[in-house]
Amino acid sequence: MVLRCLTIAGSDSGGGAGIQADLKAFARAGCHGMSAIVALTAQNTRGVAAVHETPPEFVLGQLDAVFEDIGVDAAKTGMLFSRPAIEAVATFLEAHRVPLVVDPVLLASSGAKLLRDDAVETLVARLFPLATVVTPNLAEAEALVGFSGRRAELAEALHGLGAAAVIVTGGHGAEAVDHLYDGSRHLEIPVPRHEVAATHGAGCTHSAYLAALLARGSSLDAAARGAAAAAAEAVRNGLVDIGAGDGPVDIFNLKGVA
Repeated sequence: MVLRCLTIAGSDSGGGAGIQADLKAFARAGCHGMSAIVALTAQNTRGVAAVHETPPEFVLGQLDAVFEDIGVDAAKTGMLFSRPAIEAVATFLEAHRVPLVVDPVLLASSGAKLLRDDAVETLVARLFPLATVVTPNLAEAEALVGFSGRRAELAEALHGLGAAAVIVTGGHGAEAVDHLYDGSRHLEIPVPRHEVAATHGAGCTHSAYLAALLARGSSLDAAARGAAAAAAEAVRNGLVDIGAGDGPVDIFNLKGVA
C-alpha cells in the first residue's frame, strides 16, 4: 500500500522550503506527497520578496479534492499566513481527522513574516487541539508562549495551550537537542549540529519527515528521533552552491536514516 501524506503550506519559488521541501521529504520517506497551497511566495535563498495569499475557498477546494479521491494517511501544516486561511483549514480538518503535525511557522529564516500578527491566537486556538504534535523551533516557542526559558518549560507551556504533544526543535539556541513533551513525560533527543551554510528548509523538512513516519505507523518517540536524524543529515549535506544566501538542505542524500 502506498502511504499518502499531505502538506498544507506555502510555496517557495526558490524550491528550498515550504511545500517544495515537504514534498521532497515525503518522497524520501517513501510516501506519495500531495499539497494544498495556502500562499505563494516570491522567494530565494536571500529572502522573501512578496507573498500572495490563496483564497480560503480555493484552499478548501484543494483539500476536498485530495481527501475525496486519494485519501490522506497523515498531514502537516506549515506557513498558513492569515486568520481566514487557518479558520478554513481547521474547520476542514475537524471533519477529516488524520495524524497531524502542526509546524507553527511565524518567520522565514531571513526574518520575513509568514504569519500575520492577528492570526497567531487563531492558530493556537483552532489548530493546536487538532494536532498530534506541534513542532516549533526555539524562537517560535518563545513567541507563542510569551516568555524565554528552557525547552522543557516551553514545551509544557505549549502543551497547556492545547497541544497533545510538543517538540521544541534544536536547530536554534546554545543546546542542540529536540525536546519532546507529551503531557506526561519529557524526552530529549540530541541533534548533531553541522556548521553548514545551507539550512534553508530544515524546519519544513523535519516536520514533513515526522508526518511521513507517523503515516508509516511509527510511534511518536520513534518518529521524533527519525525526523531529527533526517533533518540533521539533510543539513549536513546541504547545497551550499545554490544561491547567494543560505542554501537549501538536501533530504535525498541521507546515510543511516530509515
